[in-house]
Amino acid sequence: MSNKSATSNRLANESSPYLLQHANNPVDWYAWGEEALAKARDEDKPIFLSIGYSACHWCHVMEHESFEDDGIARVLNDNFVSIKVDREERPDLDHIYMNAVMALRGGGGGWPLSVFLTPAQEVFFGGTYWPPKSRMGMPGFDHVLHSVLDAFTSRRDQVTEQSQKITAWLNEAAASTATGFPTSDLLVVAVQSLAQHFDYQDGGFAGAPKFPHAMDLRLLTLLSRNWPEDLEPGRDALLEMVRVSCKKMAHGGIFDHLGGGFARYSVDEKWLVPHFEKMLYDNSLLADVYLELLQATGDHFYADVAIETLGYLLNYLQDENGPFYSTEDADSEGEEGKFYVWSKQEIIDILGQETGNRFCELYNVTESGNFEGQNILNITVSHQQFADRAGIEKSELREQMREARTQLLKVRDQRVRPGLDDKVLVSWNGLAIHAMARAGVVLDDKKYGLAAAKAAEFILQNMRNDQGRLLHTWRHGKAKLAAYLDDYSYLITALIELYQFDHDENWIAHAVELAEQMVTHFADPTGEAFFFTADDHEELIARPKAFQDSSVPSGNSMAALALLRLGRLTGRTEWIERAQTTMSAAIPLMQRLPLACGQMLIAVQQQLEDAQEIVLVAPSRADLVECLAAIRKHWMPSSLLLVRCDDDPRQSKLLDGVLGDKKAVDGLPTMFVCSSFACQQPVVGKEEILAAIGLLG
Repeated sequence: MSNKSATSNRLANESSPYLLQHANNPVDWYAWGEEALAKARDEDKPIFLSIGYSACHWCHVMEHESFEDDGIARVLNDNFVSIKVDREERPDLDHIYMNAVMALRGGGGGWPLSVFLTPAQEVFFGGTYWPPKSRMGMPGFDHVLHSVLDAFTSRRDQVTEQSQKITAWLNEAAASTATGFPTSDLLVVAVQSLAQHFDYQDGGFAGAPKFPHAMDLRLLTLLSRNWPEDLEPGRDALLEMVRVSCKKMAHGGIFDHLGGGFARYSVDEKWLVPHFEKMLYDNSLLADVYLELLQATGDHFYADVAIETLGYLLNYLQDENGPFYSTEDADSEGEEGKFYVWSKQEIIDILGQETGNRFCELYNVTESGNFEGQNILNITVSHQQFADRAGIEKSELREQMREARTQLLKVRDQRVRPGLDDKVLVSWNGLAIHAMARAGVVLDDKKYGLAAAKAAEFILQNMRNDQGRLLHTWRHGKAKLAAYLDDYSYLITALIELYQFDHDENWIAHAVELAEQMVTHFADPTGEAFFFTADDHEELIARPKAFQDSSVPSGNSMAALALLRLGRLTGRTEWIERAQTTMSAAIPLMQRLPLACGQMLIAVQQQLEDAQEIVLVAPSRADLVECLAAIRKHWMPSSLLLVRCDDDPRQSKLLDGVLGDKKAVDGLPTMFVCSSFACQQPVVGKEEILAAIGLLG
């Protein structure tokens, strides 16, 4: 194996941090584009397509073992057209080729995704990580390359036939048919399936590796609000599944007890040893989970976790201009987790003997360690239990540990940080904006809402083309790549949440504009849901529809939720109807794989619940301060709040479908409660409104 080549390949001209990581490989990499595809066609060579992302540990391993190897590079350069893709920049390619490889292998995918294509871009063989030489029952990458090349040259007819079959299957899989309307039976089946797979000891679903399942946890929280007590499992059981999971995760090593935020997943069933990469989307989705659980239970433990998680985003992932970066790597200085682990002696040296020992006892730090001779911080007993055992007040313990964590974080921040992927993605920022805006309301802290607004303004001003269409990614001053369904649907949902924070009708104007673009360019002309790519997107071998959640919510589930809520706000019933047909198209999948459809089931729950539009009107915003504060303390997850004041210049006609000619009665604050576009008699006056709020929802 050689050292890295001294000369750069074509990837040196790319903006993706992941592609730039491979710019000095001896492999003659191309980025995905016409230059590479034309070379494969003109020279009749197979394509080696390698898809990964910057925080992917095994992507780094395969690079160091194989893509820096001169012998392997020579085979690739002489016989293949090698294309490197950042899955976060090109989720369309990742979606298509991951599905193809999983179909070939009968399930089982992951990254790095290693795919061999015909010059027509069709798949004929693929896998994930291969070591350079055969070992531990795995074929070596060198052997794979020679076998693939032999098949391509000696059995071309078979290769072509298989690749065409896979392409046909991909296109058939994108077809969807609406089958009636979703019913509560879907929710019952989903809850029973979640209960069946739940780990009642350690929380979460199924065994190791264990992922947070943010969408499923939110679904259970939402359903617990009105779940029939005579239906198994009962309401308390639903909420208990969420409580146990969220407490165990927040106490486990998957949570960063110093800097806040969650790692991608736990390699064990007890949440102790994380895969240390920290993603914007995980932390945004989990912040929403903890905020919702705070509202459902009133337990401020969940507020603390949400605050620390959002603090991680603000302190470490936010660009100075407002948007949020994508991820921090699992590795630093070439070692996974090195940045995060501690020895007992290090901690005592920093904190002193007495505090250090107390900290180590609380955070399960030992001489022998719990991870490769080092320690991952985690809590095995509650603060109250520990305080009782130590004979001190809980408040004193919490303050002492807070100061200790601050000291340790200051030291840790001097270490070599994991690699930062500083590209900005609209979709993931949509999730972050939603969480920040929600926090601004739930925690009654403008800091979060203002951060959400700043990020949204950046995207709307800097990540659009000349026609006003969204662009998917931005880095170092340049936005590029046509946006996907996820970008539109996530951002629309976030803008609606921003309106719930500050009731600036400009957010609704932007949401309406984006929704019209989404329906025009992504909707299936047959009326059945949405494609992942726009109608004028680069032509690929398939145009997929995404109904199944992955690490993020599916684009169709978020589109359904966005149109459902925006239709209710604006009175545009055609959007509500399109949301319903999108949910209907997903019914077969929800019936078959409910654990893969958490976000779509959330949309179904929102559709089935007798949701309210609450309208507050007044001469001035000052007249509504107490009323707004009272409503924000009242958990009404399916309700939407509309506010209009005579002294507010930020008004548009877009909300007139619901606001209509509603005016303050006798110059007093007035509340209208509406459902299915019909409103009850107005409640007039501040005292009457405050009394009525307790009866809402």
